[in-house]
Amino acid sequence: MTRLHDWDDFGSEAGTVGGAEAQVIPLHGPGREKPEAVTAERDLREEEAARADAPVVAFPGGVERTAPDEPSFEESLSDAARSALGFIRDRLTGDYTVDEFGFDAELTEAVFLPPLRALYKKWFRVDTHGVENLPAAGGALLVSNHSGTIPLDSLMTAVAVHDETGGRHLRGLGADLVFQVPLVGSFARKSGQTLACHADAERLLRKGELVGVWPEGFKGVGKPFASRYKLQRFGRGGFVSAALRAGVPIIPVSVIGAEEIYPKLGDIKVLARMLGLPYFPVTPFFPMLGLLGAVPLPTKWSIEFGEPIATDSYGPDAVDDPMLVFQLTDQVRESIQQTLYRRLSQRKSVFRG
Repeated sequence: MTRLHDWDDFGSEAGTVGGAEAQVIPLHGPGREKPEAVTAERDLREEEAARADAPVVAFPGGVERTAPDEPSFEESLSDAARSALGFIRDRLTGDYTVDEFGFDAELTEAVFLPPLRALYKKWFRVDTHGVENLPAAGGALLVSNHSGTIPLDSLMTAVAVHDETGGRHLRGLGADLVFQVPLVGSFARKSGQTLACHADAERLLRKGELVGVWPEGFKGVGKPFASRYKLQRFGRGGFVSAALRAGVPIIPVSVIGAEEIYPKLGDIKVLARMLGLPYFPVTPFFPMLGLLGAVPLPTKWSIEFGEPIATDSYGPDAVDDPMLVFQLTDQVRESIQQTLYRRLSQRKSVFRG
């Protein structure tokens, strides 16, 4: 019976079996690898060596790219979005300025002007002339004709002044009724308008503001369609007195196109008295079509800023000379009227200009 040897009889790597020496041979020792594995390993080493030795060739016209910095949240937003966020932040924190007349420049830029500008550019397609007569700095009094049944001409003139001067605001002088209407009065104050009185006009002009006045008042806005482009009475020349006291130039402004947006055919005076309005207009579309009739017709507009009329050459007592005040008033009125006639003679179509 053959006896099995203990582990110690074999040793660590060899032993004897039946008197013969036995040797332990590793399964994967050198020289016993599979041919496929050897070939794959050799190919991999050769490929890595070739890749390491290969020269780096720059792509023609290429620029070495570096990892861009991660943009901040505000940088990733558009200019309009950043402006809106900044406006909301200022409103919530109260970090905005309102002048002594209630004018909020930031609110006007962000809220009031964009929709008016769309109406200005897309609906009325306003052309401007004589913008070089608008001063880049300092005060001036802009005197314009008034029309349209609803006074959109003053709003369009304000847009023209702002955009053509690089951001100057037209501080309009409005009638008492404007500031008595709920919401309208508040919006008017915040957008830079103030009451049409000598004291406010002079303070604004002395501060170097552009001030707008429409001397025809409701007589101009509410005149019938048959009287279009015929200037009404300019009052007693109070605007001239304000310009003389402040020593600023007077700039005549002529607006073409506003007369036809709401052709006024009649006036319901009973309703006007009941509502406390100077007139209640009847047009081809209002009140027959209701609110739809309140949409203005898309007439083609032009606004011309005339040559300034200087007032700083007169003495300090000039404001007390009624003949001089009347003469300057008539000069401004005649300049506007003649410009209206000239522009009308050049106009080929109400809707195409």
